Amino acid sequence: GETNPAFMTAQDLRVCQAIVADPSAFRGRVQYSLDASKALQELAGHPLVFQSEAPATGVEVVRGEPRLQVTTKRGTVRVQLVPQPPETGNVVATADSPTRVSVTVFNEHHREIFAVVGQEGVAAPVVSKDTIVRAVSSVSDLVTVHSDFDTGAGVAKEIQSDATPHFHLTPFGDGLRAEPLVRPFAGTGPAYPVGEGGEVVFATVKGRRSRARRDRDEENRKYQEVVAACKSLQRADWDGSAWTLPTPHTCLGLLDELRELGELVIVAWPQGEAMRIKHQVPSRSLSLSIRQKRDWFSIDGKVQIDEDLVIGLRELLDRMRNATGRFLELGDKEFLALTERFRRRIEELGAFVDRHGKGLRFHPSRAHALEALVEDAGSVSTDHNWDERLRRFREAQALDPEVPSTLQAELRSYQVEGFQWATRLAAWGAGACLADDMGLGKTLQALTVALTRAPSGPTLVVAPTSVCPNWIDETRRFTPTLNAFQFGHGDRAQMLADLRPFDVMVCSYGLLHQEADKLADVEWETIVLDEAQAIKNRQTKRSKAAMRLQGAYRMITTGTPIENHLGELWNLFQFINPGLLGSADSFANRFASPIHQRDSADAKSRLKRLIQPFILRRTKSAVLDELPPRTEITIRVKMPPEERALYEAVRQTAVETLEETDTDGGQGRFQILAEIMRMRRACCHPQLVMPDADIEGSKLESFGYTVDDLIASGHKALVFSQFVDHLKIVREHLDQKGIAYRYLDGSTPPRERKRQVDRFQAGEGDLFLISLRAGGQGLNLTAADYVLHLDPWWNPAVEDQASDRAHRIGQTRPVTIYRFVMKDTIEEKIVDLHASKRDLADSLLEGADMSGKMSADELLALIKGD
Repeated sequence: GETNPAFMTAQDLRVCQAIVADPSAFRGRVQYSLDASKALQELAGHPLVFQSEAPATGVEVVRGEPRLQVTTKRGTVRVQLVPQPPETGNVVATADSPTRVSVTVFNEHHREIFAVVGQEGVAAPVVSKDTIVRAVSSVSDLVTVHSDFDTGAGVAKEIQSDATPHFHLTPFGDGLRAEPLVRPFAGTGPAYPVGEGGEVVFATVKGRRSRARRDRDEENRKYQEVVAACKSLQRADWDGSAWTLPTPHTCLGLLDELRELGELVIVAWPQGEAMRIKHQVPSRSLSLSIRQKRDWFSIDGKVQIDEDLVIGLRELLDRMRNATGRFLELGDKEFLALTERFRRRIEELGAFVDRHGKGLRFHPSRAHALEALVEDAGSVSTDHNWDERLRRFREAQALDPEVPSTLQAELRSYQVEGFQWATRLAAWGAGACLADDMGLGKTLQALTVALTRAPSGPTLVVAPTSVCPNWIDETRRFTPTLNAFQFGHGDRAQMLADLRPFDVMVCSYGLLHQEADKLADVEWETIVLDEAQAIKNRQTKRSKAAMRLQGAYRMITTGTPIENHLGELWNLFQFINPGLLGSADSFANRFASPIHQRDSADAKSRLKRLIQPFILRRTKSAVLDELPPRTEITIRVKMPPEERALYEAVRQTAVETLEETDTDGGQGRFQILAEIMRMRRACCHPQLVMPDADIEGSKLESFGYTVDDLIASGHKALVFSQFVDHLKIVREHLDQKGIAYRYLDGSTPPRERKRQVDRFQAGEGDLFLISLRAGGQGLNLTAADYVLHLDPWWNPAVEDQASDRAHRIGQTRPVTIYRFVMKDTIEEKIVDLHASKRDLADSLLEGADMSGKMSADELLALIKGD
C-alpha cells in the first residue's frame, strides 16, 4: 500500500514507525503490534489525540521528566524519585487529568538515582539536612529537583520565581477544561499546580541549570484574584485539578474574562487556539441614524470594530440570531464579544424593530423603548421629526395637571396620580390602559380626564349594557358640568349630529357594532372603553367596530387586560396605541409564543418594557390602607356514597365517550370541554345532570348550614354561581326556608338590575344571588361582608372581580370569601391550577382562563384523574 499518504504529517509517520512486525508469524501471516513506549514518545505534542471512550474529546500528550522530590514532614526529610521508572522499558505515561497525559522517559542516570533512593525513598532526620543538601546538589545536573528547602545556591543560577497563574486550556466535549498552573521560571520550564509542590525547584533554562524559590502563598493569592474576577468559573465544575466548562457560551465567557485581566493571567492553548476573542465591543462603538419615513421611523447604523472591520446594524442583528450568548462568530474560530449591556440593548432593538426591505424601521409609539439604546450609542444622527417627538415626550412628562375645580369629588392620592398619568399620555399623543384592581374608582379617574378635555369636543363612553346606567349616574354626580346621556333612545343620527363639547355619550357594546358606521363618522375628543376586555377578540364585530372609532385620545379601563391569552392584550393595545405591539403575527412570534410556551423571562421583560408607560396597575392592598382585611377560605365538601357514585358514573361516561372521539382539532376540544362542564355541574348538584335524581346535594346542604350561621350573626352575603339553573335550585331552597334575597342574572333588564342593587344596598334581603358573568363587573355591593362562590371558575381573576363587588371603596367591615369545592373531584383540580396562574398574572397583569390555554391532553387528564 501507500507508504507516505499525503494527508499524514511527519509526526504521524514517526508514530507509525512504532508499529512493528511480530516475528512469531503463524502460517505465513504477518502480524503487527504497537511499540507503546515509542509511540507515546512520538505522540507528545501531537494536536489530534483523542479519548477512545469520547472521540470528540481531545487529549494533550506532553513530555514530562523525572524529579527528585525532597519533602520535610514531622522532623523527617524524605527524598523520592517521582515518577518511578518501570520494571521494564524506559517510558512511563501518567494521566495528569482527563485530557492530559505526561510521558516521562528515564535514562541510566535516573535508574542509578532510583537504585540509591529506592521505591520508598530515603528518609533521614531533619538534623541531617546538610548531608542531604550535599547529596542532592551532586545530582542536580542529572535530574530536576523539587525541594521544601534550599538544596544549595552554588550549583544553580537563582531566578526570580514567577507567581502569575497560567490557565492551561484544552478542548473537552463541546466545552473546555481550564487547568490552573504556575511556571516559576518565567513561562519556561516545568509547570506546577498552584500552591502545590516543592518550595525550591530546579530546571534547565537556556542550557543552564537554574533554581527558583516559589512563594506559594503569593501564587494562591493571585490565582484567587483571577477566580474572583471570572464569573464563568463560578458556574463551572471543579474536579480537584481543573475547571470544566461544558458549553461554548461559558467557554467564550471565560476567554473574554481572562482577556480582560491582561497581564494578571497567562492563557495557554497546548493544541493551538480552539477559539479566540478578537475584540470586546461596548455600546459606544455603535453609531445610529434615525429618520422619519411616512408613518414610521427608519433606523440604520454600524459598529466600528477596528480600522478594517465594520458591521452594519442589520448584519449585527442577523448575527445575533446565531450568537452564543453575547459572542458573535466572525469566522476562523474568531469571536466578537459584546458587553453584557450592549447585548441587552441589541436584543431589545431586535424585538422592537421590523425588517422592511433592506432596512429597519419602528413605529413611533415604540420610541420610548429605544431611548436607552440611543442614549448609549457613541453617536446618533436624527432628523427634526425625532427631535420633535422627544420634545413632546419630555414636555408631557413635565406636565403637572391640576384636578378640575368643577369636579365634585375628593380624589384619593392614587386617583390623582392616575388622572395625571393619563393626562400626560394624552398630551404626548398616546392612549392609556387603566388596569387598577376592581373597586379603586377607575370610572371616577376616567371622568376626571374627560372633564379636562371636554371643552375641545365630545366624549364617547362604551360600556357593558348593565354598567351604562352607572356611568350616567356617576357623570351627573361627580361632573355636573358634563352633559351625560345614553345613546340609543330616539333619533340616533340626530343625536350624533347634535354633539357638542362637554357632551358625554354613553353607548353599550351591543349598539357599538350595530351603529358602527354612524359612530365611526364622529370626531371624538375622548373615547373611553369600560370593561375593555369586551373587545379582547379581534375577530368579533364589536372589536372591529371599536377599531374604526376616531378619537384624539383613547383610554380603556379594565381589571383584567387578559382573560384567555396574550393575543387579547395585543388587541387592547391595538385600540389605544395602534402599531405599538406590531402585527398580530409578529407579536405572537416575539412575545406570545415564547411566554406561553417557554415562560421566557426575556420576552416578558421586553413586553413589559413596551407596554409599561401606557398601562397603570394598582392593587387595593398597595393603595388603600383603610380598606378592611379580606380573608379567603375554601370549604371542601365530601360527597356521600350515593352522590359519589353518580359523579363517578358521569366521569366514567366522559372517559368512554372521549375514547371513541377524535380529540384532535377544534371539534374534539369542544367535546372535551362539554364533558368537563357536565362533571362540574355534577359537583354542584345531582339534579343538574339528572333532573329526576332523588339525591340531596351535599354542596347545597353545606351552603345551607353556612347561610344559617351568617344570618344568625347579622351578616349579609353575595352568592355567585356560573350556572343559572344552579341558582334556581338555591332559590327554591331559600324560599322553603323563608330567607329573603335579591337576584339577578344575564337576563335581568338594566332598570330591574339597578332596582335590585339599590334595594340590597338599602338593607332589603340577607343574600344577593348573582350569576358570575352578570355580576362580575359594574356593581357596588358593600352592604355584604361575605362572598360565597358555589363553584370554581377556570379564571381566578373572574372570581376576584366578583368578590370585589363587596371588597371595594366604601366597605367598612372585614370581608370573608368562601369557596365551596367538592373533595376528590375536578373542582379540586381547577382550584389547584389557580396558584400557578396567579404567578403569571402578577408578572404580566394576566389572569388567564386556563381552559383556553391547556392542551387537549391536559384537559383529558382532568377527567381521567391522571
